[in-house]
Amino acid sequence: MDNQPTALPDIAQMQAMAERSLARLPARFREHLTDIVLRVADFATPEQLGAVEIDDRWHLFGLYEGRPLPDKSVWDHSDMPPAITLFRKPLLREWQETGVDLEHLVHHVVVHEAGHHFGFSDDDMHQLEDEAD
Repeated sequence: MDNQPTALPDIAQMQAMAERSLARLPARFREHLTDIVLRVADFATPEQLGAVEIDDRWHLFGLYEGRPLPDKSVWDHSDMPPAITLFRKPLLREWQETGVDLEHLVHHVVVHEAGHHFGFSDDDMHQLEDEAD
């Protein structure tokens, strides 16, 4: 943990990390993520926590909100695009407590949440993460 900077990354800096992470995904996946809204917030809202049945806001690092591609129909016309939200403060705490590289941690969460968009299993998500590295 000695290599961590003294100033914690702000929302814009973490947003840039998340965007770099998406850019590292294989092209066959990126082409299906162009409509995804990628954002960073300090914490999940009470509604977001309730949607995934998590009580402690410190335990949610990221969230995919939307209809996964396998569940979509050509007849679906949603007003809201799918979104991936990263939660900055829980990620920063995890980074500080574990010493895992922050870019790697952000990448792991982005890949996991993008995997939900594709309807992937956890094994599929690990394979996607390996391909993106």
